[in-house]
Amino acid sequence: MNFSKTITYWYSENKRDFPWRKTKNPYFIWLSEIILQQTQVKQGLPYYEAFVSTFPTVFDLAKAPEQDVLKLWQGLGYYSRARNLHFTAKHIVSELNGVFPNTYSDIIKLKGVGDYTASAIASIAFNEPAAVVDGNVYRILSRFFDINTPINSTKGIKEFKVLASTLIDKEAPAIFNQAIMDFGSRQCKPKNPNCNICPLNNSCLALKKNKIQALPVKLKKVKVTQKYFNFLVCIDSNNNVLFEQRVKKGIWQNLYQFPLIETEKSISVDEFHLLKVKTYLLKDIDFDYSLYNKTDKIHKLSHQHLHTKFWIIETKALPKEAIPFSKLKSYPTPVLISNFINEFNF
Repeated sequence: MNFSKTITYWYSENKRDFPWRKTKNPYFIWLSEIILQQTQVKQGLPYYEAFVSTFPTVFDLAKAPEQDVLKLWQGLGYYSRARNLHFTAKHIVSELNGVFPNTYSDIIKLKGVGDYTASAIASIAFNEPAAVVDGNVYRILSRFFDINTPINSTKGIKEFKVLASTLIDKEAPAIFNQAIMDFGSRQCKPKNPNCNICPLNNSCLALKKNKIQALPVKLKKVKVTQKYFNFLVCIDSNNNVLFEQRVKKGIWQNLYQFPLIETEKSISVDEFHLLKVKTYLLKDIDFDYSLYNKTDKIHKLSHQHLHTKFWIIETKALPKEAIPFSKLKSYPTPVLISNFINEFNF
C-alpha cells in the first residue's frame, strides 16, 4: 500500500470546503493557522472570517490598536496568540516591507510560529515540502506504524517529524499536508474511529494488534493547579463601575477585568472582611456588598482551574477612573468576565 497516495486519494473524495483552502495568500493562511491552533474549525471559522473582513491585509492588522485585535479575538482563549499575531504583523510591515517570508526557515522565525505552523504555511502557500506534524498526524502515524514513543517527549517529536518528512508527497506537499490533517480529524479519530471503512485498515499495525485506543502514547500532564479568584464588581449611584487592565505577563495580559483579589481558598460571605483588609479600594468608602454566585464558577484552563466568586460592591461614588456601565462591552475581556457581564446585564 502506498500510504501517501491513499491519504491523498481519500482527501480528493472527502475534502472539506474552507475559505483558506481557496487561496495561496500567505497572510490568509497564516491567519487561519494561528486561529486554528488549539481551536476547532467550527469555532474558529467565524473568527477567521471576521479577521479577514476587518483586517483584509497585513498592513490593516499592523496599524490596528492592540485593544481592537484582542476584542475581535475575544472568546477564542489563549490570548497570547492574538498578541503574537499583532506583533508579527507589525514586524512584517516595518521590517520586511509587508512581504511575508516564503521559506520554512524564515517563517519559523516569526513570533508565535512553531514547527507545525511554519510547515503548514510553507507547504500550502509556497509548495515547500515541509511536513506538518500536529495531533492528527501523531495519531495516524503512531497507529499505522505502531509507534509507542510518547508524542510529547523530545524523542517522540523528532521521531515523528523525521517519519512524516519521508512520507510527504514532494510533488504536491500542500495537498498531502492538508489531506493527512483532515484524515486524522475525520477518519482516524481519537476515540472510536470507524476502522471498518478506513482505506488504510489492511496495513494498519495498531488495528492488527488491537491497539487503536492505546495509541498515541502521551507522557502524563503536569498537575493542574487550583486558584481562587474574587472579582470586586464595584458599582456607584451614577452607574459607573471599576474596570482595570491586566498588565502583568500571563494568559490574560492586556485584557480587562474587575479588580481582583486572589485568596488561598474559596471564602464565604462571613469571611468577606479578608478582602476588605487586602484591598485599598474598600478601606475608606462606605458600601454594601453581596455575593453574586453562592457556588464558585469554575473556569478550566489547560494548566489551572480558577474557582471564581463575583462580589457586588455598591457605593455612592467611585474614583474618577471608573467607567459607565454602557462601555463595559467595548473592552476586550477574558470569556469568564464577558460571560458575567452578559449574565449580570448591567
